[in-house]
Amino acid sequence: MNALTQTLSHADKASNPDWWRGAVIYQIYPRSYQDSTGNGTGDLAGITRRLYHVASLGVDAIWISPFFTSPMKDFGYDVSDYCDVDPMFGTLADFDALISRAHELGLKVMIDLVLSHTSDQHPWFAQSRISRDNAKSDWYVWSDPKPDGTPPNNWLSIFGGSAWQWDGRREQYYLHNFLTSQPDLNFHTPAVQDALLDATRFWLERGVDGFRLDTINFYFADKELRDNPALPVTERNATIAPSVNPYNHQRHVYSKNQPENLAFLARFRGLLDEYPGAAAVGEVGDAQFGLELLGEYTKGETGAHMCYAFEFLEKSPLSAARVAQVFERFDRVASDGWACWALSNHDVIRHTTRWDLSADAQKAYLMLLLLLRGSVCLYQGEELALPEADVAFEDLQDPYGIEFWPEFKGRDGCRTPMLWEPSNEAGGFSSAKPWLPVSSEHLMKSVGAQESDPDAMLHFYRRALAFRAEHDVLIKGDQGVVRAQNDVVIFERSSDALQLTCAVNLSEDVKTFTLDGTYADVAGPLSGAQLDGMTVTLKPWGVAVLRRAN
Repeated sequence: MNALTQTLSHADKASNPDWWRGAVIYQIYPRSYQDSTGNGTGDLAGITRRLYHVASLGVDAIWISPFFTSPMKDFGYDVSDYCDVDPMFGTLADFDALISRAHELGLKVMIDLVLSHTSDQHPWFAQSRISRDNAKSDWYVWSDPKPDGTPPNNWLSIFGGSAWQWDGRREQYYLHNFLTSQPDLNFHTPAVQDALLDATRFWLERGVDGFRLDTINFYFADKELRDNPALPVTERNATIAPSVNPYNHQRHVYSKNQPENLAFLARFRGLLDEYPGAAAVGEVGDAQFGLELLGEYTKGETGAHMCYAFEFLEKSPLSAARVAQVFERFDRVASDGWACWALSNHDVIRHTTRWDLSADAQKAYLMLLLLLRGSVCLYQGEELALPEADVAFEDLQDPYGIEFWPEFKGRDGCRTPMLWEPSNEAGGFSSAKPWLPVSSEHLMKSVGAQESDPDAMLHFYRRALAFRAEHDVLIKGDQGVVRAQNDVVIFERSSDALQLTCAVNLSEDVKTFTLDGTYADVAGPLSGAQLDGMTVTLKPWGVAVLRRAN
């Protein structure tokens, strides 16, 4: 049975309203997946053309980064119309065709909702900035200056500088946690919430199966606009911004993470519950309180179904001790929640480069992700073992990278086009010059090149995903304490029917540990272990999935 047949055979599981719990979600960055028009930019029709590849991996769903109408100052994360497709990506009819084809292949479709802010070109903001007393005057976060004309408080933007921008029309400042062209919506205004829920319903009616909620913890700002306290230097090692950004100098207790968020999430969840099977995964953009917020936002049935934080997206190496530390904290602050784990996405250096991983190490990290309790996000090209592309300054598109070059090169290196075949300089992505250059190092890693190589990373991903799909205990089962033992991560996954002991060697050395009985390794060709009685020997980057034999 091939991978696509396996995917379709799991369609019944995916149609369950609880499909998201333990699902594997494949992220697609639409500008860089497939160009169907020959203009050098990916589009919705291109995604539809390549959905067979996605289904062949054995994933449950796709997450499509923003394709809404936008001036593209932040590549679609600056929305000017929540209910239409930007012409760059096609039409609503193209989106409907994508939904139809994905569902034929047994894939759920999640789209990226950017609710915390809009583009400054959105009609809502155009009206809001006209005066202090128009119908949408309070739809964004406006404030008078201090008596000396400076911004109302010390809040900083993730993209650098003050989070406040002066507007001469209202003679007030408006809040922008990101670019100055991305004004923050005022969630304290009920009409704003209503309008965003209407936009959410628009896409649910078109057949989407769920949403990835961008910056889910940024929706509300402190109503009193109090200053953020300083973050001690000793705590600046874990951040969501590059080290050169002064954003890291504050503890962001007032500019985001507000308690009112829970009430809005309850409204959002209530809407999703009207559409059986609709689910949401939230991005928690916070390095200090990420796991706490994950637990708070996903416990019970009134928030997001799942969230992911940045613990596995950080630059610091993901050692066995670090994994155990993350789960020790998770078990303390988020045990009733549901995590979605990811190693790469469109905002961070690809993990192959970030941690300088060999092919064997990449396989070990994938297996770790698939064996842990939670859902999983994979990023396009990860299945090809793509490293971060080196994009020259003159080719940069990302304003974040342009602002902080050369200490921080931005996000373009992880957003370069997907590679389909080595037939031209664009790797089969386009017949024209791509919007970002294709790395020559990537060309030999194309889908076409790897399909004919049984030892390629692409086939390992398919085998690993099939293994997870065949073991329901790995999808929804309980998880015991995650412990680190001499560079090996060890934990149990269990259900009423089965208990498995999982071990992953996160080192280049052979490791040995002892069990409390005799076990059989059920990992088959994925195994990197030898068993001798109660002793398990793991090869470098080896994996064992063990079932008690006595």
